[in-house]
Amino acid sequence: MGHIREYYERILKLQETEWKFIASHFDKRVFAKNEIITRQGETENYLSFVETGIIRFYIPDDENELTFNFCFDKEFTCAYNSFLTQTPSEYELQALTETVVWQIAYDDLQKVYAQTKAGNYLGRFVSEKLFLQKSKRELSLLKHTAKERYLNLFNEQPDILKFIPLKYVASYIGITPQGLSRIRRQIT
Repeated sequence: MGHIREYYERILKLQETEWKFIASHFDKRVFAKNEIITRQGETENYLSFVETGIIRFYIPDDENELTFNFCFDKEFTCAYNSFLTQTPSEYELQALTETVVWQIAYDDLQKVYAQTKAGNYLGRFVSEKLFLQKSKRELSLLKHTAKERYLNLFNEQPDILKFIPLKYVASYIGITPQGLSRIRRQIT
């Protein structure tokens, strides 16, 4: 739980009573490599803080899965639109490595928001951060070529290229694995 507190305290100094109240609502879970964390069609009930591991966001399909996001250590994540609306998720979250998370249930998070000033502020901060990441990704898909998206990914998130299978990287930047191979040959 210390990693969550460190994350929070980079943003806001917590009073001990607030931290104890917030921390009491989190539970630790461990997901095996390739285990599905949230299934398509299920309602996301937990906001998760990734202590260690990598999570892939994708739309399952028999022929062509579409990977659209990754989450790494020391980040909050979930099927956020499902979590916020408490409706079934249109995509899945999968642990690409053994993944340790600390989870807080939707109802418990509402209590933290209502009963602590820090929790309310931190919730807004995390929401805004997730929104900005999503907006940046959408703009990249609209404004940049596949080669530019790959080079940006290489510069901004080198961990993706170290730990993520290339077929998922290709899907993430919106091209086929063969297209990614061509780009990689052009730049080496």
